[in-house]
Amino acid sequence: MNQISLPSTRVGPGVAAGVTEAMIHDLVHDFYAAVRSDPELGPIFNGVIGDGWDTHLSKLCDFWSSVLLMTGRFKGAPMVVHAELPEIGPSHFSRWLELFAKSAERLCPTEAAALFIAKSEMIAQSLQLGIAARRGHLPPHHARSD
Repeated sequence: MNQISLPSTRVGPGVAAGVTEAMIHDLVHDFYAAVRSDPELGPIFNGVIGDGWDTHLSKLCDFWSSVLLMTGRFKGAPMVVHAELPEIGPSHFSRWLELFAKSAERLCPTEAAALFIAKSEMIAQSLQLGIAARRGHLPPHHARSD
């Protein structure tokens, strides 16, 4: 009996929530417009990105498309990039998450907004842990005593 092998289709968590490429584009562009003008985050992002915002926004759309739609378009190392910025700390991540949630809730249907926000929180936590580890700021590991 011959079996036909069908190409595997990537289906990310965003599909069921109604996330589309257009939604990702709108959210990324709206959110980073807020970041650019934010008194706390703007100087950091604008200082690092300079005139490269079009390229950065395109890369971020690829990132979110890969995260939520599993397109595999993003090629990059966000941990390395963020860890090399000595001026970022926990308060910056809190503000980033606050602005991101506002954009997601304003622009996306409820289920999609919730998914974007949940993923952004996981990403922020991962980045913060990675940065803390690279800076040697993680608390010591204590073995469990059972």
